[in-house]
Parts: sequence; structure tokens; C-alpha cells
Amino acid sequence: MDALLEMRGITKHFHGVPALTGVNLAVRRGEIHAVVGENGAGKSTLMKVLSGVFPHPEYGGEVVYQGQERRFKGIHDSERLGIIIIHQELALVPLLSIAENIFLGNEPARRGIIDWTEAWRRTRDLLAKVGLKESPTTLIDGLGVGKQQMVEIAKALSKQVQLLILDEPTASLNETDSEALLQLLRELKAQGIACILISHKLNEIAKVADTITVLRDGATITTLDCSAGPASEDVIIRAMVGREMADRYPRRTPKVGETVFELRDWRVHHPLHREREVVKGVNLSVGRGEIVGIAGLMGAGRTELAMSVFGRSWGQRISGKALVDGRETDLSTVQKAVDAGIAYVTEDRKSLGLVLSQSIATNTTLANLGGVSRRGVIDEGREYAVANQYRDKLATRCAGVHQPVVNLSGGNQQKVVLAKWLFANPRVLILDEPTRGIDVGAKFEIYSLIARLAEEGRSILVISSEMPELLGLCDRLYVMNEGEFVAEFPVAEASQEKIMRAIVKPGH
Repeated sequence: MDALLEMRGITKHFHGVPALTGVNLAVRRGEIHAVVGENGAGKSTLMKVLSGVFPHPEYGGEVVYQGQERRFKGIHDSERLGIIIIHQELALVPLLSIAENIFLGNEPARRGIIDWTEAWRRTRDLLAKVGLKESPTTLIDGLGVGKQQMVEIAKALSKQVQLLILDEPTASLNETDSEALLQLLRELKAQGIACILISHKLNEIAKVADTITVLRDGATITTLDCSAGPASEDVIIRAMVGREMADRYPRRTPKVGETVFELRDWRVHHPLHREREVVKGVNLSVGRGEIVGIAGLMGAGRTELAMSVFGRSWGQRISGKALVDGRETDLSTVQKAVDAGIAYVTEDRKSLGLVLSQSIATNTTLANLGGVSRRGVIDEGREYAVANQYRDKLATRCAGVHQPVVNLSGGNQQKVVLAKWLFANPRVLILDEPTRGIDVGAKFEIYSLIARLAEEGRSILVISSEMPELLGLCDRLYVMNEGEFVAEFPVAEASQEKIMRAIVKPGH
């Protein structure tokens, strides 16, 4: 197969810091080409160069597409040639419908009037391709992050795509939806459409990739041909991190103390549909120094449960009791939840976790301004020192703590969210998809941090769509399905098969 795309000697700097240094990438027609690397390796930056988000001449090197050198001035230039990118951070308009988002700026029309019947028909066809059953008129605001990702993919398919770029497309999807997406990529490949897949899920890459390019520190390390068989995860990891990774999860001996946090008969109704109960009488407990996981498929109600606990950030008609140290506690506002020692690291860092335009230092101290203030005035020197302390503790890759978080990679943004809540010194830490979009090397760092926090006696609740992560990290697991806890296991007695059986058990 001939080359559809060649990127030659691509360089890019941010504030004088090199993000890409002579990167080379070649993609053939009708192939699935995976690009992997640690956080800050330059994957997303390279794709933004390709798609025109970083226009010429803001970068060095050549982009050759369909046999010609291209100098895109913006994303519309690349889209006209069939290069469509879906970013890790979604770019949908929350208060518009699915159909309006899919055809925004490209609406089907007759005599200058939008043909909504045609838009809805085409939307239904596109949603069926990505496995969504929602109505075309459903507002984006009412969808979870996973379903929003699928809408983004449907939007890309609505255009005449020749090269589809997917940046962490399955990061927030459960295994069933992820497999459906991978199958869709295989179907696109059969139609001659090339795909660049950026993902930290090496098991998924092994299933579908024809070629794998590994980036490290902004440079091309190696390109692996998978035509003779999939590359082993160990080979990929060694190229990514430059070292062996014998253990994926830190070894620890749990020392679980008395119950610190408890929910009794916790019920939550949908914020838009008052009659719909989303969390149905949940009972939960987390002990001192214990890591408790919540497993379940997308839509099970896990995030809704976590957000309802954290200051009623989601839902209405919330009832039940929340207890801290055995005493009923008022968690009716975010401030009251924080004051009670509860922190929530959201799965949606872009919208809910960070102020993207502000610096790392500002974001790090947001949840505990009193810790860097004197007489109600922020001490910028103290704020700078605290931000540097957490930058070092979490190994956040950045030019400095005054750098805006919008310029960080997704994984490093996640580290800033973690730093923000750790500085608030919580007793109960709720982590919702804590390693979403984070590479294997950085994942181990996050896991080690979570283990250290448990050893310090903090109570930790982990929500994750990756069952191996829950099994490798947690002491005890709840399984959630359709708003209820349908099983509970000590991790020593749990397995992926047991969890799935609990989810699909008759009557649930």
C-alpha cells in the first residue's frame, strides 16, 4: 500500500520548551496506525500539527498528504482533504442536540432552509454505526462523557473522511463499547479509510493496529510492523518508558481501620426527569486506609452517585444518610463536603476539574485558598511554593507552575486535578476514572500515590471502567448496575468474570 501521509522532521516548541524534535510518521492508505508514548511524549501535539490546529509556520518540518506537501492554515483546510481529528477533550456544544452537533456548520438544507427531517434521518444512521440508541434530538448536556465521545465519532463519520485521527477514543468507554468502536475501525479500514489511533490501552492497540509508532520525549523512538502478529505489551512499554515495568501495580499490605465514611439508603433522581431514580438505595462503607472500588458498565450510575455525594453536584430529590466517623453529616453543598473532609476528582477534568486558562499554581490551590492566604489575601510566594511541591510530588511535566494548564497534556492536567484535592488534605478521596487518558508509566505513579495515601490512613473510593485496574489497586469492590449495588467482593475473591456475571445476573 502506498503512503497516504508522511510527516518528516516535525518540530514544535511551547514557550521555548521543545514538544516535538524531528518526529517522522508515515501512514499507508487503509491501515490502522497506532501512536503511543508517555504523557508529554508529543502525541497530541503531533496530531494538532497534522490537522492544522497548529498552523504553518508554527512548526518545522514537512507534512506530505496524498503525494503533496500541505501547509494547513487551520482545521478547515485539513477537513476539506478528509483529515478529521477527534480530540481527547471533547468539543461539543452542551445545549444543542446530537443532530445539531453532528451537522453544526454543515447542515443539510433545501433552498437555504435546514432540512431537519434529513438531519435526523442521517443522525439515526450515524448513531447506529457507533452503537448509540439515543434520539437525534437529545441534548448533549444530558449524556455522559462516554456517550459524548461516541457522538464525536459519529460527527467525524458524517464528513468525507479519508484519514481519521482518534485521540484516546476509548478512554471513558466500558469494554463492550470499546470493542464496538474497535470493530468500527476495522470496518472503516475495510472501506479504505486510514486511521491514526492514539491510546494508552495497549491491549486494544494490539487487537487492531497494523503499525505502531512509539514517541518518547518528543522524538520518534521506533516503528513496529504488526503484519506478522501483534507486538507484545512488554516491547511497547520498554520503548515508551525506556525501562522495564515488572509490576503494573504497587505492592501493598492493606491496614484497614474503622469505618470513616458510610452511605445508607442513598437515593438520587435525575435532574431533568424528576420521576427517574438513577441511584437506588445504595449502602456503602469505606474504612480508614482502605481502597474501595466501584465497578460497572457505562450508565450504571457510578459517576452520578459520586457527584451526588460531593455537595449534591448532580441530581435532585436526594435522600439517605451520609456518615463520617459514625456521625450523620450534611453534604448538601460542595463547601460542606470539603469541610467534612471529602474530595472528588472528576472524570471530566476539562469542564469540571480545572480552570484551563489559569496557571498550574492557581489550579493547585483552588480548593484550599485558606492554605495560601494571610488575612484573606493570597500569598503568591506561598502559592508558588505549594504548586512546586505538588509538581515534584506528582512528577508533572511542565515548563513551570505559571504555565496555563490548557497547554499541558491530558495526563499532566489530571495530575494538577489530583494536586488540587490533595492540597485540601481530604480524609475521604473519591477518584472517578483517575487514570483516564494516562499512559502506563504515569499510571504506575498515580497508583503508587493512591497506595501511599491509603497507608497514611485516608479512605479512598475508586470508580474505574478498567476492571484490571480495580482488581490490581483495590482492597474491596462493589459492583453497580442500573443504579444499584448488585454485588460486593473482597478483591482476593473477585475476578473480571465474577464482576460481569454479577452485572448480567437475571433480575438486574
